[in-house]
Amino acid sequence: MTLRISQFAVVCGLGLLALPGVVQAQAPRYQSPLSVPNAPQPQLTLPVTQPITPNGTVVEDVVVHVNDQIISRSDVERAEEGLAQENQQTGASAAEAAERQRNLLRDMIDKQLLLSRGKELGINADAEVIRRLDEIRKQNKMDTMEDLEKAARQQGVSFEDFKAGIRDNVITQQVVRDEVGRRLQMTQNQEQAYYDAHKQEFSQPEQIKLSEILIPTAADADEAAVAQAKAKAETVEAKLKSGSKFEDMAEAFSGGPTADKGGDLGLYKRGALAKVLEDQTFGLKAGEWTAPIRTRQGFVILKVTDHVDTGVPPLKDIEPQIQEAMYSEQMQPALRAYLTKLREEAYIDIRAGYVDSGASPKQTKPVFTAYAPPVAKKKKVQQKKRFDRGTKYSTVAKTTGAPATTAAVATTTTVTKNGKTVVKAKKVKREKIRYGQAPRNSLPPGPQETASGADIGEGAASATAAAAAPGTAIAPVEGVAQESSTSDTGPNPLAATAAPHGKTRYSDRAKVDAEKKAVKVKKKKEKAAAASAPMTAEEKAAQQTQAAPLGLNGDTAKKKKKVKVKGAPKERLQNKPPAPPAAPPVETPSKAPDRGTPMEGVHGTGTPAPKASDTTTLPPATAPPASNPPDAGQPPATPGSPIPTPPQQ
Repeated sequence: MTLRISQFAVVCGLGLLALPGVVQAQAPRYQSPLSVPNAPQPQLTLPVTQPITPNGTVVEDVVVHVNDQIISRSDVERAEEGLAQENQQTGASAAEAAERQRNLLRDMIDKQLLLSRGKELGINADAEVIRRLDEIRKQNKMDTMEDLEKAARQQGVSFEDFKAGIRDNVITQQVVRDEVGRRLQMTQNQEQAYYDAHKQEFSQPEQIKLSEILIPTAADADEAAVAQAKAKAETVEAKLKSGSKFEDMAEAFSGGPTADKGGDLGLYKRGALAKVLEDQTFGLKAGEWTAPIRTRQGFVILKVTDHVDTGVPPLKDIEPQIQEAMYSEQMQPALRAYLTKLREEAYIDIRAGYVDSGASPKQTKPVFTAYAPPVAKKKKVQQKKRFDRGTKYSTVAKTTGAPATTAAVATTTTVTKNGKTVVKAKKVKREKIRYGQAPRNSLPPGPQETASGADIGEGAASATAAAAAPGTAIAPVEGVAQESSTSDTGPNPLAATAAPHGKTRYSDRAKVDAEKKAVKVKKKKEKAAAASAPMTAEEKAAQQTQAAPLGLNGDTAKKKKKVKVKGAPKERLQNKPPAPPAAPPVETPSKAPDRGTPMEGVHGTGTPAPKASDTTTLPPATAPPASNPPDAGQPPATPGSPIPTPPQQ
């Protein structure tokens, strides 16, 4: 689909700026400069919008809502004027003009849908707009953009509208390319099939592609100048024959406008060239050149760079044209399907009387109704339900057959109506009793209880309470002080409570600081008074002695860590020598003679000292031996050694 409105704006702008000689006097803002000033303007037949006020005229109205954009009545009028001018310039037939008129609103809605999609994709066309404006400036040979804007104003064109048209065109083209064009796929088989089906459309006449080397001469040149130019042309031809490149010679010697392009002139059909040039060039093959030919501009040497024969060229030569034709053929239905999908996803509201020829049957339509406020729901008042254990102080009536509620106490009344006695329950509003206060009205009658124990007789508490007349308030007895029971007395009700502290001022801060300082000094004095007296020198020495290690296994107060030497051999457990046996303990001999241990010897000899009762003093050496010799098995007694007493039989 072609967006005629935006393209027409760009085309008109390019045509306008390309014709600096056109003068427009008092031209309307949106009138094309290419139209005839006195030509009759077409009559617009748009649906009439009824005014709100009587005898009024609608000068502007919203025709279509497209998402967050609108198409106004003036936009449609301006588009119809441009379409009429386009039909006049292109010479469209009546059927074509009617078809374009019918699809005009559709094209405007399509444009807004593509612009909205471009906004969603975040497309920024500012750089491309500047580039295109710069190209227009260069084509019109202007120095600055201010000159371009000034020329547009002189021609009666709004430069801002002109830039907006270029921007919209760039955005819509990029959306179509990204969202539709990139999804089109063409295979080699499809290209071959299209080529076979449209061979006659690609048939072309005989053509040649030429390049030139022009040695210019003046129109009024004399014979000497002409001869000099001819000699120069012959020199160039000789260099070409010697092997020089045609493009290099054209850049070096050619005086024509195509010298910087290597002399390229493009394709020419039969009949497009002069008879002299056509006869000498069409008979050459590709890569051949002519001799210097005399023309009104000078001497020219023409080279045939390509020779295209008449007929249908092969597929490989026209593959780009086939791909472009297939792309254009597939783009039309794909773009229409894409725009239909955008319509189904967009918000479009068209005023009555206007028709969108591209509307979708699945397109949703907004429904407008009068505003009706929602019906306010009446809030139901729910009576609070209080917890009642049903004790003797319960407010729930315990008589059977009488309804009882926590909100009211029911009493029965007898009413005679039409000879019938009806018992109705009368609701009495219960008094709300504050906590800690006595009720103003009498409490409802409680259940009948039987007194027992000391609560019997005229002076009983129950009899006194029952004697109170109904309706009288329970008042405190005179002379008896009643204490109010509150829930905020604290853990110790007898402790003095501090007065409530109100707002403080800045001047009270000094008093508070002084009180805090006094409290700190008092605590410091109390701490100093409670501290114990310092230790004396003797107490310190005794404490150090008691805290010192015993010394049995050395100084055990601090375990010494073994110092490791870097590079020393490792000590392993299996490499250590066995430890020598420990020496027996040495006992200190006792001072008492009769308290020797078995390990103590006599006079330190290591022999156990016998007890005094177990030893006998030996006779002197001169005494005769005993009648009974010692046993042979016993060793002889040593002088001075005790003789063991023989065991008793």
